[in-house]
Amino acid sequence: MQAQVREDAKFELAILSTVQGFYQRLLQDSLGGEVPVPVSLHFDALATASEPHQALAEMRRWLQLLDMAVTPAMVRCGLTHETDPEIAEGLLRYYARKPQPNDADRDKTDLIATFLYRNPRVPGQWERRGYALDGALPIPPFEIALTEILVDGEVQPVSAEEMQRLADLDLLRAKAEMFRDFGVFLESGITQEVRRLKRSLGNSLYHPSVLGYLAPFNVAFGKKFDTLFRAASFEIKKFAETVEKRGGSIVGQVDGLDVTVDLVAAMDEDEILKTDYSKAIDRFRRIIQLKRSLEAQPKLRAAAAVAGAPVVNAPLSPASAVTAPAAAKPRTAVPVAKPSIPPTSDPRQIALEETKLRSVEESIRAWIRAANPKLREIVPMTSSNLILTAAEADAYCADYLQEDSLRAEHGRVLVRVVAIVARMSTEISELKRKGLTTAGRPHADALLLLLAAAKTAEENARLVLDTAAEQGQMEKVITLNASLQKVRERCELAEKALGEVKKDR
Repeated sequence: MQAQVREDAKFELAILSTVQGFYQRLLQDSLGGEVPVPVSLHFDALATASEPHQALAEMRRWLQLLDMAVTPAMVRCGLTHETDPEIAEGLLRYYARKPQPNDADRDKTDLIATFLYRNPRVPGQWERRGYALDGALPIPPFEIALTEILVDGEVQPVSAEEMQRLADLDLLRAKAEMFRDFGVFLESGITQEVRRLKRSLGNSLYHPSVLGYLAPFNVAFGKKFDTLFRAASFEIKKFAETVEKRGGSIVGQVDGLDVTVDLVAAMDEDEILKTDYSKAIDRFRRIIQLKRSLEAQPKLRAAAAVAGAPVVNAPLSPASAVTAPAAAKPRTAVPVAKPSIPPTSDPRQIALEETKLRSVEESIRAWIRAANPKLREIVPMTSSNLILTAAEADAYCADYLQEDSLRAEHGRVLVRVVAIVARMSTEISELKRKGLTTAGRPHADALLLLLAAAKTAEENARLVLDTAAEQGQMEKVITLNASLQKVRERCELAEKALGEVKKDR
């Protein structure tokens, strides 16, 4: 029995030694020099310690001190692709075993679990599904891995209250996917609400099922935040380049002070995103203010757009097939709705619009596949950027869209919805610019056709949503609803634009 207790003490001491080594590196980077360690806690002294319990007690006190110096932001920045997963697992065990963890400890635990989820030992490891002991309930493999790391005995099920909090987080993730402006996202308070819900979990956060849910949630939510932030930064930098080409140096104003081309060029998105959120929030708000300052200069924004990146809304070479989406071969996985009756019976106009939609799809696909992975969800257009959700970008890169399956139908609907939104954006802009003149009439006709296409796409989406809900694939339900919300908003703008030009006649 004593031998077992001694081995347990040595195992825990090994965990704490791993934490000490990680903390030392973080503090050395932060302070720019060596951090003195008690002589009795040096690696050699620990390896030859005759009384592991005494060394263990001393190590716990020492780490309590280091805990106060190491912030969650330092842990997040310290975990890189080069970090050995065993170090992260040791950190996770350390925080889970603390007798009285505080909010900072839980924040660090959340970050470490997310790091492990992002960096599996084997690529694609978390995508495979495991099964419970009864062979019935699917258990995510990441949750199984967390259970092996954190739990020594039987795992108690998550309570109904905890499940409700996770469901509330799921709703916030769906809401986050609907944002397309960084300023609106930041001012909505959604990040604070996510933080509040996480804090309300208390020590339940250490349950493998809870951490197993939070890690993929953090990846999805963080990716949306990063995408919107980079989109705002992308627009500002493109505008600054145009100002510089025209011989200017002042980009805009923030708090009454001029922002120069040099200041914008020096803006490092990666460095800002790595900063502790409480400190970075002021920099985020300044970027929002600068973006809005630019939006108040329509003529300059138009010039920036013209000098910007390639346009994806312009038709490219004609597509090889001109069949309408509902006329494609029947798919067994999900029934396809009949197309809405278009506002014109001229088959040439219907075929032309379908060709344009297919061309936009191919243009967006080419952009996403060639773009920097950090920017692939920001597609440049003539007057602004088209912001995609992660699911939409994945659909454009998918190689399974020709399957007769739910995932293929889900992907096809996302691809079509994005193309409709992009096409509508172009036609609305052109109609407002030209009005209901001879030159503007084709744009009005195109919008009517696109409204019919949007209705067909939504009918198809409803069938996919029903099937996904029946199969319990709520991720597909959430992502598709987020895309449908975008197309509905664009349809409202299209109808408003058509109504305004009719009034002007």
